Amino acid sequence: MVAEKEETTKSLVFTYGTLKRGFSNHTLMQDLIRTGDATFVSTCRTAENYPLVCGPYQVPFLLNMAGSGQPVTGELYAVSASGLARLDELEGTTKGHYERLSITVELDNGDGGSCGGEGVTCAEAYYAHGSYAAEMWKRNGMKGLTVYSEKEAKGYVKRKDRPHNLTFLDHIQRFLHSQD
Repeated sequence: MVAEKEETTKSLVFTYGTLKRGFSNHTLMQDLIRTGDATFVSTCRTAENYPLVCGPYQVPFLLNMAGSGQPVTGELYAVSASGLARLDELEGTTKGHYERLSITVELDNGDGGSCGGEGVTCAEAYYAHGSYAAEMWKRNGMKGLTVYSEKEAKGYVKRKDRPHNLTFLDHIQRFLHSQD
């Protein structure tokens, strides 16, 4: 009988919105931590400027437009493959809501370096899907946040409390084309 190999490889994931401590979807991260599928690494910020904006229902979106926006503050977690599958499901990666792509972050320990060096880390983040990211930036007046805070989260509407007759992409399209 061959013993199963314990899963040890973990990916680093940068969280910037509702998955952070104190926000509504952090319960998923807590579940992953409880099962050994995630560990908190550090608070951090993006090494480059990125737009962080809010969309429908005050849902936060990091836009894959390096050089625009500002450095974004968030949290870094080491997540197992099964944990990533659960995060992918929440983020709707197979539905075109978000896409998980690489990002470079600076850990709050203040050390300098290049990707792979001390203080700067290659990770992954959930970006707004490229099919609507540029429109989302324009809809927000090409102004982004440095942090998704309690102020923005105050208007956040949980998925279970949103109208169910439309898909999330429908809600995004309505938001992008509204005049408010």
